[in-house]
Amino acid sequence: MTLKYLLDTNILSEPTKKQPNHQVIQKLLEHHDQIATAAQVLYELSIGLERMPESARKRKVSHFLETFVRPTIPILPYNEAAANCHAKQAIQQPKGITLPFVDSQIASIAEANGLILVTRNINDFKYLRGIELEDWFVS
Repeated sequence: MTLKYLLDTNILSEPTKKQPNHQVIQKLLEHHDQIATAAQVLYELSIGLERMPESARKRKVSHFLETFVRPTIPILPYNEAAANCHAKQAIQQPKGITLPFVDSQIASIAEANGLILVTRNINDFKYLRGIELEDWFVS
């Protein structure tokens, strides 16, 4: 299948929660062959893991990263095409509105690859043009 969705950190980390959102889990299963994530998301997941104290939860998150994320989900880079999209998006944002740098990189990777950005934080990305957004917690 062709890639369709770029998953943000809050979507990709949902399966590791004590009580994960069933809609998100269903969408992950339904669209598994169509999902990718950004290298920045892997960074956010990895740094979150490193900051966790040794525990059953840390082992669960580590197992999820090593058996699901890294081997089965394409991890897309921030490359020249994404950098060009990023610059265009930065110029188009309303005065006084600045998206956090990593989030804007993730959005630019979605745009550069023609993917729908799946995030729970729709409001964080609402000022970006040309990027389709979905929130699997509500759709």
